[in-house]
Amino acid sequence: MWLKKYFILLLITQLSFGQTLTLEDKIYNTVDTFVANPNEENLKKLESFSKNISTTAKNKNELMSLVVLYCNKAYYENQYNQLQKAVSSYETAWKIYQKNQLKNYDIVEFCLKPLGNLYTIIGDYDNAENTIKQYYYIATQQKNQQQQYAAVLNLSNVYQNSGKIDLAIDILEKTIQTEKLSKTQKGMLLNNLGNSYVLSYKKPFPPTLPLRNIFFEKLENCYKDAIQLLQSDKTQTETLANSYRNLATLNSQWQKFELANSYFEKAKNYFYATPNLSSRKIAQFKFEEASLLFQQQKLKESATAVTTVFKILIPNYSNKKSVLPNQKSLYSETTLLDALDLKAAIFSKQNQPKKALDAYQLAFHVEELLANMMIYENSKIINQNRVRLRTEKCIAIYDLLYQKEQKQSYIEAAFQLAEQSKTDVLRSYLSQNKTISRKQKLHIEQLQKWSNIILKEQQKGELANIVTINEAIEKQNGLMLTLKQFRAENNTSEKETIEAKALLAKLEKDKAMMIEYFSGFEKMYFFTLTNKNIHLNHFSNNAHSSVKIFQFIDYFNNPNAIIDNIKDFNYYGKVAYNLLQLPKKSNHQNLIIIPDGILNFLPFEALITEESNTTNFAQMHYMLNDFNIAYENSAQFYLSPNQKNTNQEKTVLGIFPVFENTPYTLTYSKDELHSIQKNFKGKYFQNAAATFENFKSNAADYSILHLSTHADAGDLVTPASIKFYDQDILYSELYHLNLNPDLVVLSACETGIGKLFKGEGSMSIARGFQFAGAQNLLFSLWKVNDYTTSVFMDSFYQNIKNGQSYLEANANAKRDFLKNPNISNAKKSPYYWSAFVYYGTIEKKENSLLYYTTIILGIVVAIALIWLLIRYKNEKSARNPKKGKI
Repeated sequence: MWLKKYFILLLITQLSFGQTLTLEDKIYNTVDTFVANPNEENLKKLESFSKNISTTAKNKNELMSLVVLYCNKAYYENQYNQLQKAVSSYETAWKIYQKNQLKNYDIVEFCLKPLGNLYTIIGDYDNAENTIKQYYYIATQQKNQQQQYAAVLNLSNVYQNSGKIDLAIDILEKTIQTEKLSKTQKGMLLNNLGNSYVLSYKKPFPPTLPLRNIFFEKLENCYKDAIQLLQSDKTQTETLANSYRNLATLNSQWQKFELANSYFEKAKNYFYATPNLSSRKIAQFKFEEASLLFQQQKLKESATAVTTVFKILIPNYSNKKSVLPNQKSLYSETTLLDALDLKAAIFSKQNQPKKALDAYQLAFHVEELLANMMIYENSKIINQNRVRLRTEKCIAIYDLLYQKEQKQSYIEAAFQLAEQSKTDVLRSYLSQNKTISRKQKLHIEQLQKWSNIILKEQQKGELANIVTINEAIEKQNGLMLTLKQFRAENNTSEKETIEAKALLAKLEKDKAMMIEYFSGFEKMYFFTLTNKNIHLNHFSNNAHSSVKIFQFIDYFNNPNAIIDNIKDFNYYGKVAYNLLQLPKKSNHQNLIIIPDGILNFLPFEALITEESNTTNFAQMHYMLNDFNIAYENSAQFYLSPNQKNTNQEKTVLGIFPVFENTPYTLTYSKDELHSIQKNFKGKYFQNAAATFENFKSNAADYSILHLSTHADAGDLVTPASIKFYDQDILYSELYHLNLNPDLVVLSACETGIGKLFKGEGSMSIARGFQFAGAQNLLFSLWKVNDYTTSVFMDSFYQNIKNGQSYLEANANAKRDFLKNPNISNAKKSPYYWSAFVYYGTIEKKENSLLYYTTIILGIVVAIALIWLLIRYKNEKSARNPKKGKI
C-alpha cells in the first residue's frame, strides 16, 4: 500500500504545480522511496514496478535510471538471501549499461564487483573470472588503483576455489611485492595468501618430516602478519574476524583444538562488532562454528548450531516436526548446502544412516538449483567435485545398510548415484542438444568460439593482447546472458536415471559383463554387473593402494620401461589386476569397463591375469586373452541406442597430414593410408590438403573418420589439441561440428589424455569428438609408435572389412599383432599394442544389403542343389527298378 499511496501523493503534487514526471524521474523516485524503507514486502513491489517499466525506457537517461534501479534491487535481493534474483538483476543492469554504451556511473563498484563475488559464491567460476577481469580492465583504463586492488583480491578467491592455486599465489605475491599498498590492503592480501598456501599444501605431511613445521609456521605468519596490519584500521573488524577464523580452521585441521577454539572466540568478537552484517554472513559464521564443534565430536552442540543456520536462512523454518527443512523451502544458497551436508554427517556419526541419506538428498536438490544457474562447462565440472564427495558418502551408507539388511535395492540406489556422477556435463550437453532450438545452438556455438579465442590468446603469456581478451569477454557475457534467458523460459532439465533391469537384460543379450568404478576420496568403489545382478565392492583409495595402479601405468611412459624390466612389469601387472578385482574368464567373452579417475589412463587389456617368468611377450597371460574389452563413459551411454544407420556402406574420410620434410614427419602414415584405401572407399586428404576446413566440410558424408596425425594432451593450463596440416585445433573447438559418424579413429598420440576430472573424465581430443556427436571411438592413451600403429591399423581395418564389430576388430588386431611373426619380440611389448582403447557399442554391426543378398543367393543355390540331387536319385531309381519277391 505504501507504494500506491506514494504515487497518489506524487500525482497530487504534480497536478498542483502543473508538472508531469518523466519516466526517468519516476524510476529514481521509486528507488529513493524503496531505499528509505527497504524490506522484503517492498522489494516485491519494486520487482513488480521494474517489470512494468523495463521495456518502456528509450533514451540514455531513462536507461541509466533502469541500471540504477536494477543495481539497487540486486543489492537488497542479496541482503534478503535471494541470490538467484540478485545475480539476474546485476546481469540485467550490466547488459543495459554495456549494450547502450552508458557512462558517468560507477558500474564497477555498484554492479560488477558484487556480481563477480556472487558468481564466486555460487561456484560459477568462469563467469566470476570473466567479470573480475573485465572490471580490472575498466579500472586500469580509469587508473582506479582501489578497484584494481579489489580485482586482484577477488580474482585470487576465484583461483583458489577453481583449483588454480599457483595462479592465486602468483598474483598475490606479485601484488604484495611490487605494488604500493596501504596497511589494510596488504593485510587483506596476506590473509588470502595464507588461504592459498593452505590449499597448495592440502595433503598433510607425515609427522616425521621437518617440512610440516616449516609449512605450518609459514601459514601462521601470513595470518598473524595480516592481523597486525589490520588492527590499526577500526573499519576492518570483519577482515580481522576472517583472519582469526582462518587461524582457527588451520589449527583444527592439525587437531590443535584448544588453540583453534581460542582463535575462533577472537573471531567471534570482531565479527559481531561489525555493523550491518547480512543474514548470509551470520549464517556462514554460525556454520563454521558448527563445523569446529563437529570436528571435536561435540555432536549435540554442532547440531544446535546447524539448526540456527536453517532458522537464519529459511523463512518460517521450524524444527518441531522435523529437524530437516522441507524441500520446497530450499533455494540456491551455498551456506544452506554446506549446512545440509554437515547435518547429514552428524546423523551418520549418531548412527542414523537413513536420516543422513534424507539430508544428503536435500543437499543434492540445492546443488541442482545452483547448477541450473551455470552456463560454462568448466564451472559445472569443478562443482562436480563437491557432488562427488557427497555421492561417496551416500554410497558408503548404502553399502552399510546392505550389509545389515541384505536388500538389493540399496545396491541399486548406490549404483544410480554413481551413474549420475558419470560425465554429467557431457551427457547433459548431448541431451539438451536434441531438444533446444537452432537459435540456442548458435548462441552456444558462438559462446564456445569466444572461449576458444580467450584460451588461445592466454597461451601467449606476456605477449597476450589484453584488448582482444577483454573484447572476447564482452562478447561472451552478452551471449551468456541471452542463454540464461533461454534457459529460464525453457527450464525442463531432469536427471536421467538408469533402468537397471533394461541394463542387465542388454548385457545378457550382448553376452557381456560390466564393471563400473567410482573413485572416491577414501575408497574405490566398483559395481560388477553379471548374472542378471549388481554387486558392490570396494578397496581403499589411500596412497598404499593407489600407488599400485600408478606403478603399472608408469610402465607406459616410454617405450623402454617394460622391455628393460619385464619381470617387474609382469609382477605389477598382476598386482594391479588383483587390486581391481576384475571378473574372471567366463562364457561371456565381452567386458565393458567404465573407469574413473586415474583408471581412465589404464590399459586394462595389458593387465596380467597370471604371473609367469617368460620374456616372450606373445606368451604372457594378458587380460586381452580372456575378454574383448570395450570402455564406456557411463552405463547410460552403453544403454543408449546408436543413432547411426549401420546398413550404409562403410566409407572413410582420411586425414593424413604426414608433415613431410618437417620436424613432425610421420614416416609410416602413408603405409597406414594405403592399407585403409585397399579395404574401403572414401576420400583421403594428404599433406597440405589435410586441413581442418577440408575435414569439417567433408566429415558428415562418411561413416568412418580416420585422423592420422599428431596430438598433444596439454597440461593443467594448456588444453589438449590435435594437429591438422594448417593449424592446431583445441579439443573444445571440435564441440560444435555436429558429426554423426559410425566410428572415429584417432591414430595419433595421447588422443584420450588431457586434464583429468573424476567422473567427467579426461579433457581430451576424444572428448571433443564425443561432444560433436561421435558414439564409437578408437583413441590412444600415450605416445604411439608410427610403425607399429600402421601395422595395428592395417589389421584393424581388415577385421572390419571381414565383418567383425569394432570391438572385435580392436581386440583381434591386438591378438594378431602378438601373433605376427614379422614383428620382433621387443616390438610386441604391451607399450606398442595396448595404447588404443575402444569406447562404444559392443554388438555386431548389422550386415549390409550385399551380405543379405549373398545369404539369399546361397540358400537358393543350396535348394537348387538339393532338388537336383533328389531328381538324380529318382531318375536313377527309375532306371534300376528293384526285383519283386519270389
